[in-house]
Amino acid sequence: MIQALVDGILLGGVYGVISTGLSLVFGVLGVVNFAHAEFLMLGMYVAWFAWRMLGLDPLLGSVLSFIIVFAVGYGVQRLLIQRVLKAPPAAQVFLTVGLMIVIENAALIAFGSDFRSVSVPYQVEGYRLGDIFISAPYLYAFIAAVVLSLALWLFLERSWSGRAIRAVAQDPMASTLVGVDTKRTYGFAFGLGVGLTAFGGAVILPYITVSPTVGGQFVVLMFTVVVLGGLGSVTGALVGGLVVGIVQSLSALFFPIQLQNLFLFVIFIAVLALRPQGLIKGA
Repeated sequence: MIQALVDGILLGGVYGVISTGLSLVFGVLGVVNFAHAEFLMLGMYVAWFAWRMLGLDPLLGSVLSFIIVFAVGYGVQRLLIQRVLKAPPAAQVFLTVGLMIVIENAALIAFGSDFRSVSVPYQVEGYRLGDIFISAPYLYAFIAAVVLSLALWLFLERSWSGRAIRAVAQDPMASTLVGVDTKRTYGFAFGLGVGLTAFGGAVILPYITVSPTVGGQFVVLMFTVVVLGGLGSVTGALVGGLVVGIVQSLSALFFPIQLQNLFLFVIFIAVLALRPQGLIKGA
């Protein structure tokens, strides 16, 4: 039980980071980005090529993934997402779903359908604390996720750009009146959101293979995390990630692997029914 709890916390920390971007985008832009998991896939590919061509460890390549996908996300927001911010929700859904299909198929054309993995020295290593075994790749990914979460908190709380993002999320019109460039802030927030997800994709590369369809493994988990934590709440996404990781890990002790997510979605439905605003938002 304790081993499963530890594994769940390590998984949940990464789930929280890859989902924080989705919650941030909705909180600032009011857009549910169904293509969000495809940016995780792009981040994984950037880290894989950095490892393959430059010999860069994915933990270090995660910084490169963040920068490149941030730039891609900023461009996507200014060219596409900006045009539907005031459109009906259906138009936003169609655009992001279409973007998801385009990115996935473009990756299939560019990279093929093969599954690719990296080889790092610590891939099969771990640490023992009594009877508890802690996998090195999971631990390092969790530490990277915690560091990034702290950096995000400091950025949003202490920097002018972070305050601008929070101001625009609360009241775009008032933010404009005090000199905030809302269009630029929207682009920055979207780039930051998908960049966070790309970073998370890179740090899990030592224990996850990458392919153009890898986003499909995470998209439902991402939405589960942000709905549990409260859609639009960055803190809620981190808490929701821990909840999902722990529930997923503990349920594996009691259910066959095919039903591993059953208990998770029972909790998900219960939260939607009893507290639709999420566990954190409005608390």
